[in-house]
Amino acid sequence: MDILKDLQRRELIAQIAGEDLTDHLTIGHRTLYCGFDPTADSLHVGSLIPLLTLRRFQLAGHRPLIILGGGTGLIGDPSLKSTERPLRTRQEIQALGEALHPQFTRFLDFDSTNKNGAAIINNLDWLEDSRLLTFLRDIGKHFSVKAMVNKESVRGRIERDDEGISFTEFSYMLLQAYDFLHLYRQYGCSVQIGGSDQWGNITEGINLIRRLEQGTAYGLTTPLLVRTDGTKFGKTEYGTVWLNAGITSPYRFYQFWINTPDTDVYRYLRLFTFLSGDKIDEIERSDLNAPARREGQHILAREVTRLVHGEEAMQSAQAISTALFDGSVGDLDTQQWEQLALDGVPSSQWGQPQISLADALVHTQLALTPRGVATAGQARKFICSNAITVNGTKVADPQHTLTYNNAMHGCYHLLQRGKKQYHLLIMTRR
Repeated sequence: MDILKDLQRRELIAQIAGEDLTDHLTIGHRTLYCGFDPTADSLHVGSLIPLLTLRRFQLAGHRPLIILGGGTGLIGDPSLKSTERPLRTRQEIQALGEALHPQFTRFLDFDSTNKNGAAIINNLDWLEDSRLLTFLRDIGKHFSVKAMVNKESVRGRIERDDEGISFTEFSYMLLQAYDFLHLYRQYGCSVQIGGSDQWGNITEGINLIRRLEQGTAYGLTTPLLVRTDGTKFGKTEYGTVWLNAGITSPYRFYQFWINTPDTDVYRYLRLFTFLSGDKIDEIERSDLNAPARREGQHILAREVTRLVHGEEAMQSAQAISTALFDGSVGDLDTQQWEQLALDGVPSSQWGQPQISLADALVHTQLALTPRGVATAGQARKFICSNAITVNGTKVADPQHTLTYNNAMHGCYHLLQRGKKQYHLLIMTRR
């Protein structure tokens, strides 16, 4: 596979350091790496770009390394950050790193018997033992402060009137460059990939390898995504979309992709799926003939949800989506209701054995007046005008009462006003 040609077709290349990278990848199996600092206990959808790029390289015969920033995570990368990161303890960084391991193993083959089997390596293993004076003499000597200040990640912070940059974060560039040097020496790693905000850090590592080892190393950056309307990729009205199913349910993950604008969907199919370019072109042509179907979004949602959460979770998310659309929520099992309760729709709890529908609409804020106040009078108006659905069934009786007995699985009442306003009322038992 001509991996670079495939990446270019998928619009996955922002910059390349090294004019002969194509030849370098063609004449042998190479080792490459991407670093991930553990700043949260889950990766998010933006992390999929570098992760899937590593997988594409592995499928092309190369060996990917995940460098977990147990050391650099203690410092903090200033790239694209307007303020200093809060410093975390070593124990916190270790716990966050351990939480990420299962997500890495979902995307790469870690079979050590394969010559291109992936590995997770913690940079604390070598950074922790670095002696300050030795590091400054052997590594720091090869960095120009003038060049470092001119890097975009640093310059943007220095030029802000309200924020500067500490020496701690200023030194991050040296540590990442040293990572590349260490991996070059110990693992024969010759290629580093990362988001385009990492360009300055990557090129400093390449320069360090050239100066100290007289070696040739390469870099490749992927684009940082924003939607075509200028909004930040990966954000929804509920916040960040995480890869951990316990934080972002597979249903909401699926919905994130379903809601992709038409202007972005075919680009996302290239970036986030392993469908061939020809297949994606075929999907786009088909959608042009029947745009109302939005088949591209459905294929995107299925492919990425399956990739991240597996076939069973994808099928469940699709079933929930279908049930909400056509009102067949009675077909959902307990696990699917739990997905909705996690973050699929707004939800709240009710600790009594019953509540009138009107009071429930007030409690859940589905009975808002034009002035933004929920009232029982407004609730009765919505009920009598046939605007309220309970568990998929229209209810026009203002005396209707919600109980354990008429709840789904003894506790769930999905309230719907109009077509798109939902609230899941969960009746708890004391």
